[in-house]
Amino acid sequence: MTQRLYAPIILLLVMIFLIGPFFIIVAASFSAGDTLAFPPQGFSLKWIAKVFTVESFRQSFAVSMFLAIGGTLTALLLGIPASYAMSRYKLPLSETVRFLVSTPIIVPGIIVGLALLRYFVIPVGLSITLALFLAHTALVLPYAVRVVSASLANLRSDMEEAAVLLGSSRLGAFFRVVLPNIRGGILAAFILGFVTSFNQVPVSLFLSGPGVRTLPIDMLGYMEIVFDPSVAALSALLAFLSIGIVFAAERFLGFSRYV
Repeated sequence: MTQRLYAPIILLLVMIFLIGPFFIIVAASFSAGDTLAFPPQGFSLKWIAKVFTVESFRQSFAVSMFLAIGGTLTALLLGIPASYAMSRYKLPLSETVRFLVSTPIIVPGIIVGLALLRYFVIPVGLSITLALFLAHTALVLPYAVRVVSASLANLRSDMEEAAVLLGSSRLGAFFRVVLPNIRGGILAAFILGFVTSFNQVPVSLFLSGPGVRTLPIDMLGYMEIVFDPSVAALSALLAFLSIGIVFAAERFLGFSRYV
């Protein structure tokens, strides 16, 4: 009886630990006060409205959207052929290649950002925008390869062979048979990569510069100057956006099957 009582209590404490900060931020974003504080001082929507009036937020949001969409699409363009080759052919050192592709997940992002800044941006003169784009693409590539590989593993290879026997070329079978049957995995990889890239902080912290800042980095800089609830309001909006995207992906794609 005691064990049955402990389990729900422990579960409740874990849920409070994980979700509690989110509810605190949401509550603070509706505060009527002029400083970021909890419990909130009254109720107001003025900080939610202010988020859309800050020019730096709008510019950094556009930069983050460009990096998240462009970087994820580029990662998919590289990751889909790589996943197909490693899944369908016995290539030498394929496991080594798979491990190397996964290194951006294993290596801390702060090291990746520092290395790009030290060896590419400073000595080579690589532009900050291009460096950010390459970094976000590299960070998203492992997710693209892993999710698409999982989709290919669940796809029967004899379907493709049947298309070839019926007169289709290998390339035609890939576009007409393989891609339509793994589109759910591709969309899941895109959503996972988009969310990962959009919320990326360590790499962007090193590679951001004047006029080119992602939204999370801009929020950090804003808090150094102004300590009002607008950052909490923006954080709540971004959290709801991420939750909505993941929920929709799970509802329509079965997101948990791929990750």
